[in-house]
Amino acid sequence: MPNRFHGLALASSLCVACLPALAAEETISFEVEGMKVVGTLNLPDGVNNPPAILLLHGFTGSRDELEIPAVGEGIFARAARMWAEKGIASLRIDYRFNGESDGDFADSTLHAHIADGLAALDWLARSGRVDDDRLALVGWSMGGAVGAAVAGRTEHDLDAVALWAPGVNMAASITMMFGPETVKKGLSGGDTPVTATLPWGDKIELKPAFFQSLFEVDPVAEITEYDDPLFVAVGTKDDVVFPQPASGQILLDYRDDDDDDATLFVREMDHVFNAFAGVEQVDELIGATGDFIARHLDD
Repeated sequence: MPNRFHGLALASSLCVACLPALAAEETISFEVEGMKVVGTLNLPDGVNNPPAILLLHGFTGSRDELEIPAVGEGIFARAARMWAEKGIASLRIDYRFNGESDGDFADSTLHAHIADGLAALDWLARSGRVDDDRLALVGWSMGGAVGAAVAGRTEHDLDAVALWAPGVNMAASITMMFGPETVKKGLSGGDTPVTATLPWGDKIELKPAFFQSLFEVDPVAEITEYDDPLFVAVGTKDDVVFPQPASGQILLDYRDDDDDDATLFVREMDHVFNAFAGVEQVDELIGATGDFIARHLDD
């Protein structure tokens, strides 16, 4: 996900802190391979042993996700607040090498992000703060690719998974973003960082292991190992993961006929759910996702 879609200004933090529904938020951390992963746990007021959702952010992002200009609130932070109002807890994390978690961004890989997602579910299940028999997952963009792998690999019984504008072919998406020459250079081997230019001009550095991991994780194959309720949200104006709705539909096409409820949510929205135009589409998506998950939570 583009970095300009994920900036977290101090004004946003202050605005979110003023919202009463976020009073139950706390910063947590756990370790993966000796490195600290930082997250925000949101517990609904007055609910004992609530169900919980793990949120996985996009490329170059962080755990609060894109700030919606009209309200000064990150999309994941807003989702956590709205779901808490419905009695559902959530944990949103910064992957290692991203946000406040340990490590340099250049060392990011899909494999590391998947390991972080798996560890986050483990942390939730043993935390004693939520119901470990009622867990769900939401992943956005690259977080959708990561989420597909986490859902397919976890030992925990997820009641529902929601993938928002999910990457289905991360190698193709990154090649379109950076250009083929940058990706070829990134695949050349060694441990020397490659400088890549984002579409809006910012430069980042990534090591060859990142580029290699793009070809080693197949979200479509990964999600076939998950056979419970799946919600896939896509936008027909998405110019990051496209064409739509075909790219979203493919995540449903390879599931067994006996798989449980699968829903393709299609709207006339862009990769950030029209967030720069206001909150209407974002709120519809958050609400529909929360309703889908709540409907499938084990009693």
